[in-house]
Amino acid sequence: MNTHSNNTRRNLRNIGIIAHVDAGKTTTTERILFYTGGNHRIGEVHDGNTTMDFDPQERARGITINSAATTVFWRDAQINIIDTPGHIDFNIEVNRSLRVLDGAVVVFDGVAGVEPQTETNWRLADKYHVPRLAFINKLDRVGADYLRVVQMLQERLAVRPLLLQLPIGAEDTFRGVVDLVEQRALLWTSGVAGEPFEVVAIPDALREAAATWRARLVEAVVEQDDALLQAWLNGDEPSAEQLRAGVRRGTLAGAFVPVLAGAAFKNRGIEPLLDAVVAYLPAPGEETPASPTPTRTGRSPRSRSRS
Repeated sequence: MNTHSNNTRRNLRNIGIIAHVDAGKTTTTERILFYTGGNHRIGEVHDGNTTMDFDPQERARGITINSAATTVFWRDAQINIIDTPGHIDFNIEVNRSLRVLDGAVVVFDGVAGVEPQTETNWRLADKYHVPRLAFINKLDRVGADYLRVVQMLQERLAVRPLLLQLPIGAEDTFRGVVDLVEQRALLWTSGVAGEPFEVVAIPDALREAAATWRARLVEAVVEQDDALLQAWLNGDEPSAEQLRAGVRRGTLAGAFVPVLAGAAFKNRGIEPLLDAVVAYLPAPGEETPASPTPTRTGRSPRSRSRS
């Protein structure tokens, strides 16, 4: 394969957006379309004018019934997105989608946390060995609790959550995130779609928590690389670039699930989520964990290593 084809493949992501119904999955997808230039206006589920819910029944009921696909571009990458149903009645659509996806963004309601359909979809993603990112959404809502949802991920889904961000503010004061990889804060002050975030120093009130969670991030990442681990044990702090490479390695290996924060309806957290999709989810043909357990026919449902 020539160099151009290799570069094209490396800069391609085939992902699904999956969640329990009403976690904000379609709203998140609409924001992705807007921020990537795929849409010049934002559709809203409650207005019945979203791009991905195109069927009249979907618009009338305010839920996704059919899996819808679209292509967007972010930075230097092409992202093919499938928005899947969240309602249990249409779970076969999720199953069909996960069979062919390379990665997924799982959207969680910051108030409700891990809900039944999320668990069902998560097990399907396990079955097909699909690497995932967790996006904890609706952190602007009353009762939202980021760390409680993180704990639910660990307890109910039996995964190791890897926090890449901490929220700044809670409920109606949620306005940004602490970027634990770059050790900085990102603030969305206006809430207006398309307004760029501000990059500022980590707020004093969050410095201690940020240091604690970043230490856990570093520890999880260096475990993925013997040379990096040895350097860390010798007192060398990994660079942001080394951390990103390690997060990608561990995500593809299924060692942990990166966790990000946001409020899609308020246009907060979408740009870092897109960056994470490109940085941490696999390109087609990229090595991921071993194939699923063979079925009764002796053939695995899908081989994840296709290079």
